[in-house]
Amino acid sequence: MLSANRQEASRHGAYWLIVLPALLMLALLYFVPLGNVLLTSVTDPKPGLQNYGLLFTSTSVQKALVTTVRIAAITTFFALLLGYVVAYAMRAASTRTQRFMLVGVLLPFWISVLVRSFAWIALLGTQGPLNSALVAWGLVDEPVALVRNETGVLIGMVHIMVPYAVLTLYANMRGIDVGLVAAARSLGASRFQAFRMVFLPLTVPGLIGAGTLVFILSLGFYVTPALLGGGKVLMIAEYVAVQINDTLRWGLGTMLAATLMIAVLGCLWALSRVIDVKRLFGA
Repeated sequence: MLSANRQEASRHGAYWLIVLPALLMLALLYFVPLGNVLLTSVTDPKPGLQNYGLLFTSTSVQKALVTTVRIAAITTFFALLLGYVVAYAMRAASTRTQRFMLVGVLLPFWISVLVRSFAWIALLGTQGPLNSALVAWGLVDEPVALVRNETGVLIGMVHIMVPYAVLTLYANMRGIDVGLVAAARSLGASRFQAFRMVFLPLTVPGLIGAGTLVFILSLGFYVTPALLGGGKVLMIAEYVAVQINDTLRWGLGTMLAATLMIAVLGCLWALSRVIDVKRLFGA
C-alpha cells in the first residue's frame, strides 16, 4: 500500500515537472505585465487610489465607460439575434448545406478586422453603394450619415461578433435532441409552441455563453470604433491609447485597463454563478 502511494506521488510529481515550464512562461508573459499594470494604476503619478477616484469624478472617463457598455450591450443583442437565426437555420439544414454555411461563418475570421473596417467605410460612406442606391430608389433625398458615428461602429462590431455567436449557439443546438420537439408536436403543440416551450429553453445556456463571450470581446474593441467612429465614438480601449500615447497619463490609462480587466473577470464570475444555479435546479 505504501509503495503504491509513493508511486502515485512520484507520478504526480512528474506531471508537475512537465507543466512547470508552461506555468513559468504564463507567469512571465501574462501575470507579470498584468501586475505591472495594476501597480502603475496605484503609483502614477503618486501612490494612492486617486486614479480610481476619477471613475466617480471625471465626466470624460464616465462618458467613455457608459459609451463602451452601451455599445457592447447593443452589439451583444443584435449579434445574438442574428446569430440565433443563422445557427437555427444551420441546425435545420442538411449536412451538405451545413458545411457551406459553416464555411461562410468561418470566412470572416480569415479577413483582417482592419480590412473589414475599411470595407464598411467604403460601403457606408456618403458616396458609397448603399447611399447611392437609397438616393437612386428615392428612399432618401440626400445621403445618410452611416459612418463616423455610433451607427457605423455598431454595424462594424455586429458584423465581427456574429460569427462568435453563431458558433457558440450552433454547438449548443447540435446537442439538443430534435425528438423532443417532435414529441411536443405529436402532443398537439403548434410549430411555434414547440419552439417556444421546448427548443428555446434548451438553448438558454448557449445564449448565456454566447452573450457573455460577445459582450466581453466587445468591451475591448479598438480598431473598429476608431475607424468607423471617426474619433466621435470614444470607447475605453481608444481612451486608454490616447491617455498613454498622447497625454502620457500612464496612471489613468492603466487604471482604465485594470477596470476593464476587472469587469471581464466579473462577467466570467457571473457566468459561472448562473451556470451553477441552472445546474442546481436541473435546468
